[in-house]
Amino acid sequence: MTPAINALKKAKAIHQVHQYHHDPNSQSYGEEAVEKMGQDPQRVFKTLMVKLDGKQLAVAVVPVAAKLDLKAMAGACGAKKAAMAEQQEAERSTGYILGGISPLGQKKRLPTVVNSSAASFDTMFVSAGRRGLEIELAPADLVRLTSGRLADIAK
Repeated sequence: MTPAINALKKAKAIHQVHQYHHDPNSQSYGEEAVEKMGQDPQRVFKTLMVKLDGKQLAVAVVPVAAKLDLKAMAGACGAKKAAMAEQQEAERSTGYILGGISPLGQKKRLPTVVNSSAASFDTMFVSAGRRGLEIELAPADLVRLTSGRLADIAK
């Protein structure tokens, strides 16, 4: 079990774990998940780590089919600017490796923003904390368990 799955079990949140064989040569972890699970790229979300105003880390959850709008992310967090976090900093802060960063079960709770498009689905997919492992859950549960919020942060 990963910390993300353990967090869901502890919270008694309804979820389903999906596993697929991760190809180490894959160029895009999100696109690989979409393809291997046969899901809509609007419904499978990637977890991205950003740095707000050069100091505070935050979590952005956006559809695989979209790109993160850094300006919108900064605004959603009350910051002046946002930049992508360095890989090493993201991994150290979350306890997960790139391509397997889950918005759930991170080492410390960070501000989390989920793209508002998630609310249009009964369930969505996010990383379960390991490459090749995804969690399907209700968007409202993800927002609740991360103490996050919905905002338009994708383009």
